[in-house]
Amino acid sequence: MLKIAYSDVFRYSVPEKHRFPMQKYIMIPERLLAEGTISQDNFFAPARLSEDEILTTHTAEYWYQLKTQTLPRKAARAIGFEMTPQLVERGRYIAHATYECALYAQQYGVAMNVAGGTHHSFAGHGEGFCVFNDVCIASNLLLNRGQAKKILVIDLDVHQGNGNASIMADEPRVFVFSMHGAKNYPFRKQVSDLDIELDNDTSDAEYLQILEDTLPRLIAEVAPDMIFYQSAVDVLATDKLGKLGLTQAGCKARDEYVLQQAKAANIPVAIVMGGGYSEDIEDVVEAHCNTFRLAQQIFFEALV
Repeated sequence: MLKIAYSDVFRYSVPEKHRFPMQKYIMIPERLLAEGTISQDNFFAPARLSEDEILTTHTAEYWYQLKTQTLPRKAARAIGFEMTPQLVERGRYIAHATYECALYAQQYGVAMNVAGGTHHSFAGHGEGFCVFNDVCIASNLLLNRGQAKKILVIDLDVHQGNGNASIMADEPRVFVFSMHGAKNYPFRKQVSDLDIELDNDTSDAEYLQILEDTLPRLIAEVAPDMIFYQSAVDVLATDKLGKLGLTQAGCKARDEYVLQQAKAANIPVAIVMGGGYSEDIEDVVEAHCNTFRLAQQIFFEALV
């Protein structure tokens, strides 16, 4: 069964004109349920990160500032949401959801978080709508608990996963692959294990060719026993913050290729959503829903 992490705590109150489309956390589950792609049985409510789990990845100082709400104003502004106790709680559930998705993926082949992909969070600070780094926390928990030995992060958000690169710089058991826009945030990039920078307006065909030339070789060389896939939809040409040229069909083909590669190699894949900032939220929701539809089709309907 396709297990999907969802909780009402994922939603957070933001001003009406805020760049982050918080409404998608309601719209994605509603659409998937209404069309019959999934049922309520697919959802699970995640637990919350403990303090010890947070400290596997984040500094004690940063955690103290978050839990006591003493984060300096400039640091809070860099995150991009109003700093409240509710925002910190939200982050604890989202990050633990990604860890639980990894465990479900080991059982079923794939699992998905309706939220997650908070790859701009560093060990000692957050930025870019990211408080805790969910994929890095989940990776550290898996490694520390002997639940994985080698992890591949496939980050196809249009923005480089600078937090992932920084946190995992000295962790040889986690290979971070980021394919992102060259001329986009973050303007000071970190060094991932593999960075592929894309020109503005990169087309479906160009994008997919680069991915096909890279991913099979990477899976063979890294030989992971766990994959985290950041399936962000800010690669769309319609995205306000993206600058690439992908269509809905191209974004869907990207997801299909990644999931088929993971399935063919028999490697569990935990999928997190990452960004999506198209003017029309319908573009964001439909592209995200395609990822869920493909996971259901490739991993489960193919078995029928």
